[in-house]
Amino acid sequence: MYRLLKTEARAKRGELTTVHGKIQTPVFMNVGTAAAIKGAVSTEDLAKVKCQVELSNTYHLHLRPGDKIIKKLGGLHKFMVWDKPILTDSGGFQVFSLTTLRKIKEEGVYFNSHIDGHKIFMGPEESMQIQSNLASTIAMAFDECPPYPSSREYMKASVDRTTRWLERCVKELKRLNSLEDTINKEQMLFGINQGGTFEDIRIEHAKRISEFDLSGYAIGGLAVGETHSEMYRILDEVIPYLPKDKPTYLMGVGTPENILEAVERGVDFFDCVMPARNGRHANVYTNKGKLNLLNAKYELDDKPIADDCGCPVCQKYTRAYIRHLFKAKEMLSMRLCVIHNLYYFNNMMEEIRQAIDNGNFGQYKKNRLEGFKEAKNA
Repeated sequence: MYRLLKTEARAKRGELTTVHGKIQTPVFMNVGTAAAIKGAVSTEDLAKVKCQVELSNTYHLHLRPGDKIIKKLGGLHKFMVWDKPILTDSGGFQVFSLTTLRKIKEEGVYFNSHIDGHKIFMGPEESMQIQSNLASTIAMAFDECPPYPSSREYMKASVDRTTRWLERCVKELKRLNSLEDTINKEQMLFGINQGGTFEDIRIEHAKRISEFDLSGYAIGGLAVGETHSEMYRILDEVIPYLPKDKPTYLMGVGTPENILEAVERGVDFFDCVMPARNGRHANVYTNKGKLNLLNAKYELDDKPIADDCGCPVCQKYTRAYIRHLFKAKEMLSMRLCVIHNLYYFNNMMEEIRQAIDNGNFGQYKKNRLEGFKEAKNA
């Protein structure tokens, strides 16, 4: 159940109660594709960096180690030793990114594994079955993420099929949640709005999926090549047509700037591989912009990554030491930077929630964006 606690203009401050605990929104979900955060980060580390929700990938876990194996081992929470909420994406985005390896039909998608090439079929029912085996807190509906750009004709046909697939997802998850051997019988389902940058297709689709009365609604198919201004335009247009009393999830986004702009437009949930990926390449986030710790100027720098950061890394380690670890190709370098970056994003979300609670999110956003701008111009 989702409770809207406070609003500031269109910005929402909410609380989603799940079988695995409460999620305070707006929230950034930390991406652990194969049931682990890349960069040697453990679930104990996640708890220390204020992570509320971990996100894992249906497609990857289906291939390796196999969702049936995870079910036999007690489900994803037990498997990865994490007792807080987990969201699993449907596998749709990964399947549709395999453009040369897949064929889309009404029943679902036929594709070849990117690991060993073996043939696989995934449709709405299969995606729900895999996610039920994983026993995640929130399952995502199986959809098509159309390529950008797509023709209007292709987009309309794709969105119509995604709606038909959603109907099948709802029916199948209801069946699975009623089975005796299902681990999480209270698994939630989020639907996904598609339509590219066609406002009218997006709005019509938002209206149609809102009729399903799901646990939440995602906006997919953005941050796939369109400009930031196009993304913000679509959010401005579509979010008013999604239920305000349900969480809104912007998939695969994004930068701190993207998050601030999207929160202002009414988004509750975010996820992105960027903090972990950047951390693994020595790029770290601070309130004064992004730093690349491989730069020679940090060789003798005995300051933490950020003076104003409360993360476990900034309490102990220096820029000079972390730079040395990268140069020496020590895995600890990646681990420390990923931990810092995840803390930065999760802490920023906490500040955003506090700002909405206090009625000063608009000022908080302005100050943040001005800080980022000054850092770029410095």
